[in-house]
Amino acid sequence: MPLFAPLTNPVRPYAWGSVTAIPALTGAAPTGGPQAELWLGAHPSAPSLLDDGHGPRPLDRLIAEAPEEFLGEATVRRFGPRLPFLFKVLAAERALSLQVHPTRAQAEAGFAAEEALGVPPDAPERVYKDRDHKPELLCALGDFEALCGFRPTAATAALLDRLAVPALAGWVSALRLRPAAEVLPALLRQALGDGGDATGGPGSAAVLKEVTAALERLAASDGPDAAACAAYARAARDYPGDPGLLAALLLNHVRLRTGQALHLDAGVPHAYLRGLGVELMANSDNVLRCGLTAKHIDVPGLLAVTVFEAVEPAVLTAALTAGGDPSESCFPSLAAEFRLSRLRPGDTGVRIDRADAPQILLCTAGEARLSAPDGPSLRLARGGSAYLPPTTVPVRLDGPGAELHRATVG
Repeated sequence: MPLFAPLTNPVRPYAWGSVTAIPALTGAAPTGGPQAELWLGAHPSAPSLLDDGHGPRPLDRLIAEAPEEFLGEATVRRFGPRLPFLFKVLAAERALSLQVHPTRAQAEAGFAAEEALGVPPDAPERVYKDRDHKPELLCALGDFEALCGFRPTAATAALLDRLAVPALAGWVSALRLRPAAEVLPALLRQALGDGGDATGGPGSAAVLKEVTAALERLAASDGPDAAACAAYARAARDYPGDPGLLAALLLNHVRLRTGQALHLDAGVPHAYLRGLGVELMANSDNVLRCGLTAKHIDVPGLLAVTVFEAVEPAVLTAALTAGGDPSESCFPSLAAEFRLSRLRPGDTGVRIDRADAPQILLCTAGEARLSAPDGPSLRLARGGSAYLPPTTVPVRLDGPGAELHRATVG
């Protein structure tokens, strides 16, 4: 394995993806269809290709053949012979599914149960694709909107009051009178269990139509909820008649600016709505969905893994580490599997050190160059990426005006 090697990364063409954002980043020609996620890593369902001098090969296979060479002794000891993180570029043109990720224990149990039932790994109804949990960190590369965590119940009651939809009057009372841990699961079950009900319940088509009209009305106002209502209204247009809209109303609306980030742990309901960002997570594809999607929905499974707590989402920014290189700033994360940082080599360049863990570099602005003393060099244009195995040989990164995002082990 060389000191560094370029990656060729697969694109996932999910229906919610942007037609232009990922091609604009990578310089590739648009396909005319949605390009939702660019995967950088070694997940077996869509591994990157790496050319180690013998032609491009899937990164997961290369790691399986020589785990200590590609991952390092310390990483293999901690996580086994697999890359513990998955790096992505995410480009959302319309809302992603309303979803929750499991804990590791829940993932192991769910995976074993589906294996015992003989559910094929690529079956649309397969929920647990692997045995891992999926904490994740998303950093915006421009204006980005998301739903994240349950809004404090008093604030949700106030929003629903302003919507003035009679069928939700009971929700308003319940949110004001009952504790969050009791009322939130009850309302989420009611929202998702009544989908398509013709009796006029909260999830009925008639009520969803009324809620959508009320959201459009508040979105056009200059009231305190205008931005959030505009986001919910867009989701309603993306998925007309989807009862996930009512579930979404229980969640915080978050707007990120360039360089701001969100950390999402197991059990936190969320949905990305619009924008381009880099996403780093544990190397898992386990997702339980309950709405705003054409994919498989597992409401009971989602309810079983959701943490019913009202929170104010923490918007994160990268910070310099004490005594660290001033060219690198890190995003806070408690995840053992990954760490995300931003590199700006500037006029003087920066030395890349990490003798004990692998890393992936993604150039998100400008142009950068990797080099080694008396050795090879590699140009990284905007959208280009490279894999760096653990090494004690110093690697230099240059690129005035360049910005890179660096994924490595936590």
